[in-house]
Amino acid sequence: MSIGSQNEAQTSHYLGVDFGTAKVGLAVADSELKIASAYNTLDNNGEFMAKLAEIIKVQEITKIILGTTEFNGQTDDKKNFGAVLEKKFGLPVEYQDEMFTTKMAQANIKETGAKDIKRLDNQEAARIILQSWLDRK
Repeated sequence: MSIGSQNEAQTSHYLGVDFGTAKVGLAVADSELKIASAYNTLDNNGEFMAKLAEIIKVQEITKIILGTTEFNGQTDDKKNFGAVLEKKFGLPVEYQDEMFTTKMAQANIKETGAKDIKRLDNQEAARIILQSWLDRK
């Protein structure tokens, strides 16, 4: 095995997920650069899991980071969604606090001068979730 292929094999690819009942924001990063990038927003409909499966395959995802909120000691139902993802894709799922990420995402998008904030805020929230997780590691 060459040195290049050893390094490549050691690079992990992460998918950040901002889960919502209507839209799901996605972000990607790898273990070398450790910089999260907004990737896409998917409609949470009957085609969602198939589209997510394709993204996981194309991006060679090795771990999913799911935004979740803990309020008064109660973890929201996103942990149930995380269990579904683990079972369906056979990938580990870790959780990152997503408190205020949508507000932060909207502020970030507004600063760039973009007009369609609602179209971009889910994937920007996913980027913030993933970057926060990366920064903790």
